[in-house]
Amino acid sequence: MSDTKMDTQLPKSEKKPESQAVEPTGDIVIDVDDVSFAYDGKKEVIRNVSMGIRCNEVTAFIGPSGCGKTTLLRCLNRMNDLIPTAAITNGEIRILDTNIYDPAVDVIELRKHVGMVFQKYNPFPKSIYENVAYGLRIQGVRNKATLDQAVEESLIAAGLWSEVKDRLDASGLGLSGGQQQRLCIARTIAVQPKIILMDEPCSALDPISTTKIEDLITQLKTHFTIVIVTHNMQQATRVSDKTAFFYLGELIEIDETTKVFSNPSKKQTEDYISGRFG
Repeated sequence: MSDTKMDTQLPKSEKKPESQAVEPTGDIVIDVDDVSFAYDGKKEVIRNVSMGIRCNEVTAFIGPSGCGKTTLLRCLNRMNDLIPTAAITNGEIRILDTNIYDPAVDVIELRKHVGMVFQKYNPFPKSIYENVAYGLRIQGVRNKATLDQAVEESLIAAGLWSEVKDRLDASGLGLSGGQQQRLCIARTIAVQPKIILMDEPCSALDPISTTKIEDLITQLKTHFTIVIVTHNMQQATRVSDKTAFFYLGELIEIDETTKVFSNPSKKQTEDYISGRFG
């Protein structure tokens, strides 16, 4: 994957497309500082969460259903903005040294740098080629050679090229579930984000497809910072460098994955990973 030297901050709404990509300015690329969040303006579903997420690491969010892990993930690229009554009620999230909730930040530009892979694979009803090229076309890329190279590189990076290279004009909806999820990953990385958010990307997949996605995550972290929400604790141990455990809207513990699962600092963490609750 090619790297381009660009601005050191997320672009504001007035910046031009040619200066959109950014480079990390330090080890911490996502800084969550004392963040609380509510859907209705009253009951907070995340309370006073603080954490730093480092460049080119995989950080897993674990915890029982309703603990706030997916809500926090969606805060990182402002997907929760789509819910009218939802808002951060306290604190700040800085990505690449920029407060992403600053009114001057262009949300569309933010999401180019912070891509997302959803729980349910969602390819467009287009060809395999056009699925991957879609984001680049939206950005105004029209040169066929540039698009061809980006599509090939992205499909290679997603571990899908050898399986689809001879049928790029076929519908992406004709692929298997695991292939469709990898196609969605290729579509995400084609625009070269710095960060990829994954919301339970394997929950709808069979074990073989899950293994392929997990292997892919390990490979992708050399180019991207990855945050993954998973209910599968074994998956967290296999793919993540750091694990954050959430319970009832609070961050109970975040540490090296090996430590969290072998010697957790908090009894709540130990009870959860040992199956006493959750």
